[in-house]
Amino acid sequence: MSATESNKAKIARRVVEVLEFFDEDHPNATVMDIVRRYNRPQSSTSELLSSLVALGLLYKDHTTRSFAPTPRAALLGCSVQSGVVRDGRLAGLIDRLSAQTGLGIAVFGMVGTTAQIFNWRPGKWQLRTSQTDGLAGGQHEVLTETAAGHLLLSTLPQARRDGLLRRINAEAPAERKFVFGEMVTRIQACGDHGYASGVAGFGSIADVTAMLLPDQPEGQPLAIGLIYEPSEQINAEVLRETLGEAIARCIAAAPDQGAEVERLAGVA
Repeated sequence: MSATESNKAKIARRVVEVLEFFDEDHPNATVMDIVRRYNRPQSSTSELLSSLVALGLLYKDHTTRSFAPTPRAALLGCSVQSGVVRDGRLAGLIDRLSAQTGLGIAVFGMVGTTAQIFNWRPGKWQLRTSQTDGLAGGQHEVLTETAAGHLLLSTLPQARRDGLLRRINAEAPAERKFVFGEMVTRIQACGDHGYASGVAGFGSIADVTAMLLPDQPEGQPLAIGLIYEPSEQINAEVLRETLGEAIARCIAAAPDQGAEVERLAGVA
């Protein structure tokens, strides 16, 4: 954490860290679980968790002294998301792909000049990475350093995309600079094909095969990707087909709002 980061920013970061700690493997957490994961002071961590309980974001089990997220935590901001996020189909898509492939699954969004992992579901096999705790939600990678970033960039109008690429290149160290024309061609190919396969980034040696989620707000693209270490057993084309079929089923499963209203009225 930067030495210049304000105290308010540190608190905000720690709140997000707590909420992101919980996943399929960690449905509950004690104070010490959070302390060990993020190397935080025990006293301030205990105070933070108590505050989140008071805000209705965490439940506390007084028998086990453990914490778990409340529905309020899950529903924050949900009502203004795109349908696939708001109605739970994205979570179902992640579940389906996880069960079908056993691979790591990431949902990527674009934040400034970086691709960010908005959600991470570990696979059956641990990925080698320079990150202390492996891949995780919230991690950033420069858009040009990951195939998922190329895919996200392909959704932008040309003028905005070119401006971002020039900014990234200007800020990059010498060893990370790229040939502008070659990068534009690579990104255009992602847009033409509707998917991207290549380097995953985020400090790992893994590759990613990713596709865009349809019907997202302009300038706020989302991509979902299967992440894996390259091997003879992995066929990126088969993964692309699997991903495409799963996304198509997810989109087709959009709830019929009229039928749902009639059903609820009939129940009432």
